[in-house]
Amino acid sequence: MSRSLPSSLTSSRRLPNVWDVVASACVLAGIVALVHVTPETFQPIDAPEAVAVSLDPANLPEYALRTTLRMFAALFASLVFTFTVAPLAAKSRRAGLLIVPILDILQSVPILGFLTFTTAFFMGLFPGKVAGLELAAIFAVFTSQAWNMAFSMYQSLTTLPADLVEAARAFRLTPWQRFWRLEVPYSMPGLVWNMMLSMSGGWFFVVASEAITLGDKSWTLPGIGSYVSVALDQRSMPSVWWAILAMFIVILAYDQLLFRPLVAWSAKFRMELTAGAVAEDPWVLKLMRRTRVLSVIMDVIGDGLATIARLRLSLPMAKGERHAQPPSKLADLLFYVAAALVAGWAVWLIVNYVASNDVGLSDVGEVVVLGMFTMVRVIVLIALAALVWVPVGVWIGLRPEWARRVQVVAQFAAAFPANLFFPIFVILIVKFHGNSDIWLTPLMILGTQWYILFNVIAGASAFPGDLQEAAKNLQVRGWLWWRRVILPGIFPYFVTGAITASGGSWNASIVAEVASWGDDKLQAHGLGAYIAQATTDGNFARVVLGVAVMSVFVLGFNRVLWRPLYAYATRRLTL
Repeated sequence: MSRSLPSSLTSSRRLPNVWDVVASACVLAGIVALVHVTPETFQPIDAPEAVAVSLDPANLPEYALRTTLRMFAALFASLVFTFTVAPLAAKSRRAGLLIVPILDILQSVPILGFLTFTTAFFMGLFPGKVAGLELAAIFAVFTSQAWNMAFSMYQSLTTLPADLVEAARAFRLTPWQRFWRLEVPYSMPGLVWNMMLSMSGGWFFVVASEAITLGDKSWTLPGIGSYVSVALDQRSMPSVWWAILAMFIVILAYDQLLFRPLVAWSAKFRMELTAGAVAEDPWVLKLMRRTRVLSVIMDVIGDGLATIARLRLSLPMAKGERHAQPPSKLADLLFYVAAALVAGWAVWLIVNYVASNDVGLSDVGEVVVLGMFTMVRVIVLIALAALVWVPVGVWIGLRPEWARRVQVVAQFAAAFPANLFFPIFVILIVKFHGNSDIWLTPLMILGTQWYILFNVIAGASAFPGDLQEAAKNLQVRGWLWWRRVILPGIFPYFVTGAITASGGSWNASIVAEVASWGDDKLQAHGLGAYIAQATTDGNFARVVLGVAVMSVFVLGFNRVLWRPLYAYATRRLTL
């Protein structure tokens, strides 16, 4: 008996339908947009309109496209960084001792600090081309996205439930299989929410990332951020409103097309689901399921990825196995000596560079005092943000339908650049003779408070349904429910959010402690204002000094408070 070809593509049920046409049109639009922008990337810097920004609203669609592509390129780089660095820190004790402090430092380094020292490198890769500036801007956005994503995955990998680890051992999964079949799925709910927050964080710093300075030369890359910067300099409120509208449309578009489907997809990786806990699928997922040809293509891709995940590859020992062998004291000693030598060499370079540029002990003392001003602001703001957003995040996270509703609102609020509030704050402070040290402070938390909210939502969304039902059956309510049930469950997520919010607030101080509206300029006393002024003056020695002191403050604060809390959460509160 002859056999017919089993290809699903030859079946009448797999012929293209109207939904294939709609989905193909969306994919084609993305390809056309990418092709349209690519030639502009390789233009000479001196070419007409290569780095020119116009306030004509007709240019905003192209500016929005270029900014969005930069942010997604940075998001892709952040994902690669997260899937490389976070597992290494979680699985290797020695690597974790080195990587986690480095991440603490890097998340505190201001965007301008990265731009100051990386622009020359990227421009050297493409001399005289816009591509060098584009890479510098993408890297700057990357520095606002990568750290909280890495911390989110690190937190998930270090708080894996013991019963899931034992199940993986019982099924004899290799480290490679366990990573893709257990650890990555378990990390997905928190990681997806932090991806959304990373995109929003990119918007928050997009104004700084699209303004490139190298020595006495400055360039402004066409984009929404540079459009906002020019509008603020020219005191054009209509242009500011046009920029806000463009931002809202872009955020709404990628929320509907990407993040809403990702959140719905990641929900299947929750530990447990109670009846009615799953929100309705978004329209994009429904569209994908109704397609025929595209569904076949996605099935083939999914089967290929599943095959790769099932490979029995050998990797470094996974969590739970790394303690099977007693640690070598000699190896530990050599590791600590090498780390101390590298740290000492870095400190020597910084001190030698700063000292050779006429920066004395009095300048160091001044910067330390300014750092204390900024630290007080950060502590107060994080405490207030926790009091407000932890209850809100728990309420939203335990109600998936509401999480879906507020998702785009939270993204837009998190993405709203602090610079757009400058006109309001400057006008009010000048009119009522307010104290800049006090009334500029809220600008520091506008973009970073959402780290706490998004992580708490992720933690509450991942909270096991059987524990919720048990608490309800035992009639555990009120403060006892908060203290014994939900706070222990979300505590690792809260600490992750608080760490990134704290570092982000230090980072945001460089934007928030200096505000301007046309010729009116206000400046608060703080380390962020010091670094911003040193960057404006082109004084790299003072930039290095400010960034170094800020890193010391953040690292010390994390070591004294956040890391002990994180260790407690990992040791005592893992479900």
